[in-house]
Amino acid sequence: MRIGVFDSGYGGLTILNAIRKELPQYDYLYLGDNARAPYGTHSFDVIYRYTLQAVKYLIEQDCTLVILACNTASAKALRTIQQNDIPPLREGLGRTVNVLGVIRPTVEAVPGITKTGHVGILATPATVSSESYVLELEKIAPELTIVQHACPLWVPLIEAGEHNEPGAKYFIGKYLREILAKDPQIDTLVLGCTHYPLMKERIDNWLEFRHELDESEFPQPTDSPKVTTIAQGELEAKSLADYLSRHPEYREQLSTGGSCTYLTTENAERFSQSASIFLDSPIHAKHVGLSD
Repeated sequence: MRIGVFDSGYGGLTILNAIRKELPQYDYLYLGDNARAPYGTHSFDVIYRYTLQAVKYLIEQDCTLVILACNTASAKALRTIQQNDIPPLREGLGRTVNVLGVIRPTVEAVPGITKTGHVGILATPATVSSESYVLELEKIAPELTIVQHACPLWVPLIEAGEHNEPGAKYFIGKYLREILAKDPQIDTLVLGCTHYPLMKERIDNWLEFRHELDESEFPQPTDSPKVTTIAQGELEAKSLADYLSRHPEYREQLSTGGSCTYLTTENAERFSQSASIFLDSPIHAKHVGLSD
C-alpha cells in the first residue's frame, strides 16, 4: 500500500518533497490533475467532483492514505469527501482508507508561533475567497486578528520559472507591502499556497531588510515586529508522521520501498519538464485519465 498525494497542478510537489524527506521509507504515488487546473476558477460542485475522482483513482491504485496537497481541494472538497464518500469506500473495499488535507496542519501551528496575535494569510484569490484559513483559525484561536491578501501573480511567476529572476522582486515586495499596510502588527505570515515555498527565501529576505529598502512610496513602520513565514510542506510532513504514529492500522499497511511514481492528466513530457522547477531531481511522469 502507498501514500497518495494529489494536487490540481504542480504545487503539491513541494508537499510531496517535504513528506518524503520526513518519511523517506514509504512508497508514494503523486497525481496532478494539470489538464483541468486551476481548480480555483471552478464551482464547488466541479471542484468536489474532480477531487473525488482523483481520490477514488488513487485508492484504486492501492493508496491507503490520500493527501490533498492542494489548498482549493482541501478548502472546498475535503470535508464532504471525509464525511460522505470515505465511509462507503471503506465498507466496499473492506480496508482502512482515509483522505487528509493541508489546511488544518498549517493552522494548528499558528497559535504557537505568533507573539502579537496578528496573523497574515497570503494565498491565491480562490483560497482567500473561500476564507478557509480564517474559519479554521477562528475555531482553534478566536482571539487572533487575521488578515488575508491575494497574490494572483505569484503562481504564474513560479510556473514560468521566473520567481528567482530580478523582475520577481517587484511582485514579492508589492504583496508583502500591501498585507503589512493592512496590519503593521502582523508577526506571522502563512504561505497559503503550495507554490509559495519556492519563494520563501526571497520573501524572508525582503521581510528582513524591508526597513533598509528605498520604499518612500510604501514606508514600513520602523517599530513593526519581526515576521515569521510559515510554509505548509514541513508542517504537513510532521502532521502526517504524527498521524501514522497514532494510527498503526494505516502505518502497518504501508509498503516501505522508498519509491515514488508520478502521474498527470496532461502531457507527461510537459509535466516532467515543469516538475523540475519544484523538485531537486528529474522525473518521468505517466499520463492518466480521470472519470467518475
